[in-house]
Amino acid sequence: MALHAVSPAAASSPLRALSRRLAERQGCGCLPKQLVYSSTNFARLQAGQVDFVGRPLVLQHSDKRAVLTHATIEEIEAEKSVIEEQAKEKMEKAIETVQTNFNTVRTGRANPAMLDRIEVEYYGTPVNLKSIAQISTPDATSLLIQPYDKSSLKLIEKTIVAANLGVTPSNDGEVIRVTVPPLTSDRRKELAKTVAKLAEDGKVAIRNIRRDAIKAYDKLQKEKKLSEDNVKDLSADLQKVTDGYMKKIESIQKQKEEELMKI
Repeated sequence: MALHAVSPAAASSPLRALSRRLAERQGCGCLPKQLVYSSTNFARLQAGQVDFVGRPLVLQHSDKRAVLTHATIEEIEAEKSVIEEQAKEKMEKAIETVQTNFNTVRTGRANPAMLDRIEVEYYGTPVNLKSIAQISTPDATSLLIQPYDKSSLKLIEKTIVAANLGVTPSNDGEVIRVTVPPLTSDRRKELAKTVAKLAEDGKVAIRNIRRDAIKAYDKLQKEKKLSEDNVKDLSADLQKVTDGYMKKIESIQKQKEEELMKI
């Protein structure tokens, strides 16, 4: 291994000496103007993690030699765009799920959405009630359920009672009528707790999506496609997106709670 003589001035500045050696190896006889003299950059430059201006370096192998390159701003933005857009898409679906679940929490008015989560054991298979019956609202305080198969009437009635929705189903042998009574103060409190639980479930889903996205960034760092600083910056941007979706959940939760209190 060839030894390089280091001048007294260079010896007093290890970063300058190392920078000059790397510059000579890359065929450059001068130091870049953008070189930042700090202990952090010195350590990262020694480790081969960054170039002279702090950009992440990636070691690419060919048949003849190894070439050291850095991730461009365009490449970093491309990776961010893919991962962040996928996270946003999943978060949107999580918001939709929360909203759908809120719709199943009954208010004082009859609404077919109250029965959205009802599943009936139909011939040994759990199926959504809406797939085996037509549901309508003849008036503001009742629902009318007309099964396509009348033999399922008793099973549907039993399932609605077991769901503890605070409603009373009545089976006349042809259809099932569900009476929606006015909400009592105690029932409002119970439903408010249900809404809070559904909202928290949505927030947990959002946090899990954020966690998976950060894992994707960490994987790119391990593959030397992103630097540690890149991952920190991208994670901070992702946190802002996450905070936005958390606020959306809080907003629709507040709307649902106000709806319960007004009735």
